[in-house]
Amino acid sequence: VPPKGGRKHPNQSYIQVDTTNILFICGGAFVGLDKIVQRRIGHHVLGFNSAEAVERQEEQLDPARILRSVEPEDLVRYGLIPEFIGRLPVVTALEPLTKDDLVRILTVPKNSLTRQYEKLLAYENVRLSFEPQALEALAEKAVVKGTGARGLRSILEEILNDDMFDLPSTDSKELVVDLNYAKEKFEKSKISELNVQG
Repeated sequence: VPPKGGRKHPNQSYIQVDTTNILFICGGAFVGLDKIVQRRIGHHVLGFNSAEAVERQEEQLDPARILRSVEPEDLVRYGLIPEFIGRLPVVTALEPLTKDDLVRILTVPKNSLTRQYEKLLAYENVRLSFEPQALEALAEKAVVKGTGARGLRSILEEILNDDMFDLPSTDSKELVVDLNYAKEKFEKSKISELNVQG
């Protein structure tokens, strides 16, 4: 391992690390891997089928279900080198986060996103609070966007950005984020996106 990291100094001395008792966990989104597994398994929709057969096939074509059948050869076809895959003895697929999971991520952890924003505005003597329906709308937007938990911060930023700058200079000392407020901000951001594209 290079002591200062990176490849800026190719001639630097390396530190030997004994990896015997180190657990390596590699994770990622692996977009498109489900298509590779699907091709290998042979689930193709061709011809005319009954509604029941189509429904059964759609259930089988669910990406989360397909990824449970991933094999090392699929990862090689995806682009990972065989030497690397050989060192990963266990490969598993995780279920996508649901709306309820995302609401819990927003509220339950000690350092949750909602608490971070409440603290930020508290420095400016503004009390921020979120209603449950607004949190569900935020989580739903993350599910629709497909960004999962990583997208929650950008969605919160999207609806609170203006107020974070404007509220400290006004007499208002409280901000309640309810469903109407969130919808209004989402509409506003859609319009601004259209203006940028147009």
